Amino acid sequence: MRSIEYSCIVEANLAEVWEAWTTNEGVQTFFAPQSKVELKIGGDYELYFQPESEEGQCGSEGMKIQSYLPERMLAFDWNSPPQFGDYRGKKTWVVIEIVELDDDLCEVTLNHCGFGEDQVWDEIHDYFCKAWKLVLHRLERSFRIGAVDWENPPQL
Repeated sequence: MRSIEYSCIVEANLAEVWEAWTTNEGVQTFFAPQSKVELKIGGDYELYFQPESEEGQCGSEGMKIQSYLPERMLAFDWNSPPQFGDYRGKKTWVVIEIVELDDDLCEVTLNHCGFGEDQVWDEIHDYFCKAWKLVLHRLERSFRIGAVDWENPPQL
């Protein structure tokens, strides 16, 4: 089964990087303008990329935290964007691993798994190859420059 894996180096300490991925305040600095994150097994991991859209079309509604190891690993369900129709309901999963390299330097590795093997899955895989690069770019940038301005978010 195909997966996507990317890594980046973040100029922040382990606790700060962990908080960025596991709190509403944190994810809103780089991932999405609104969210509902509950750090517990089965807790919500909903990111609202288009919060003004109708319910079910805003982002990762219904996604849940599957597992975590504090300050080391976070795993959550993931869905496809609304433009992929029925495939939106077919969940994949994302695993975030954080390794402290120095007091104020961490490596973040993202692995997105669970893609199927047809033409639509090919398109979804291609979409996320680009999207995850952007997410990690924004994460790294948020620690260097500051939180994303969601009125004018940075692009690659």
